[in-house]
Amino acid sequence: MKDEKKQLEKPLSRRNFLAITSAASIGIGAAPLAGLQASDIAPKREYTPPLPEWRNRQETMAYRMLGRTGMMISEVVNGGDPVRLDNLRPTEIAMERGLNYLDMAPAYGRGECEQAYAKIIDSSSKREKVFMTTKVSSFSGVRNRMYREIFNGLPSEKQKAIEKRAREIRDERTVDKPGYFFVYWPGQDRSMDGSFITAAMMENYAHKVDASKANQEFIIKSVEESLKRTKTDYFDTLMIPHGANCAEEVQIPEIWETFAKLKKDGKVRFMGVSTHNDPAGVLRAAAETDQFDVCMCAYNIANGGYLEDTIRFAHQEKHMGIIAMKAAMAVATHHKPLQPIPQWRIDKVQRIVPGDMKAPMKAYVWALQNPNLSAVISNLWDEKFVEENLSLAGMKVKLNPG
Repeated sequence: MKDEKKQLEKPLSRRNFLAITSAASIGIGAAPLAGLQASDIAPKREYTPPLPEWRNRQETMAYRMLGRTGMMISEVVNGGDPVRLDNLRPTEIAMERGLNYLDMAPAYGRGECEQAYAKIIDSSSKREKVFMTTKVSSFSGVRNRMYREIFNGLPSEKQKAIEKRAREIRDERTVDKPGYFFVYWPGQDRSMDGSFITAAMMENYAHKVDASKANQEFIIKSVEESLKRTKTDYFDTLMIPHGANCAEEVQIPEIWETFAKLKKDGKVRFMGVSTHNDPAGVLRAAAETDQFDVCMCAYNIANGGYLEDTIRFAHQEKHMGIIAMKAAMAVATHHKPLQPIPQWRIDKVQRIVPGDMKAPMKAYVWALQNPNLSAVISNLWDEKFVEENLSLAGMKVKLNPG
């Protein structure tokens, strides 16, 4: 009996784990294979409904719970792209109006975003008013380079087999399908290439990369450097990876183990992931691990039909907090190479969302009508953006047929 218990408690081997999770994540928002349970993939969490955790609560703002974290976050949260040392005031005004969730990443301004937040959150009393989230920005890039070094040393026959398998995985999941995949910034369409090569190599080479001490030390170093730049003691949420490209990037046990160490040390509270590419596939894979508390995913008027069921599953069945990003970028962008936005997207949001508002504002309103979302993230470039976008919090409308 003891031997049987010991066998049941024995963790999955990496080979079996990868086989299970790779099969479970094939297809846009695909369900796991018949009979596969989350407990087969990773230890299942017992869910206890959390008590609401309020910060900076004001009557002028509407709030929703961020899944099982219990954090009551403003329906519009602060994107980090515009936050720089010479542009602090929009964030300060937004906080005065009840915004309480600050998003950042080392990649934004090469750390300047985090330094700017340190100027805004310059006291313990201000820190108690907000939830702060950062990311491990270079995780996928560094990891892919480590796999590429192994790839380059392989015989050409093995390289061709890996490239063939990478293409098969990508095609099976239809991640490039028009209407599902959209380019939100220049070069995004090439960002998945390395990740799928890596995915095809994981079964045989993960022990050399993902289980390596160097890889885990990179994560810890990234968090510690972010803490120094923001001059805070902890982050409420750590997004890892920053911009996951495929399901395999959230199916790495060593990520969870490294996060657990950071959490034990009091440096982070909750684990999340952000994703622009294959957002339904990444979200479902993350939810099925039972390890991720939060996901920030590209969800908007253009790709929404592909994500609805997965968002419902992640939120209602796995109790994850979901934040929609790229909601407005489906109908407007500041990236000049991507302009102009296709007119059909603008016409669609204008048709579906009633009222006299700009297309980007309607895009946020559309997303916020989904009860399985906690918030939309908005880049508040100036005071006008603050005024317009924060005015949408709490707005309820009856959407017209699409």
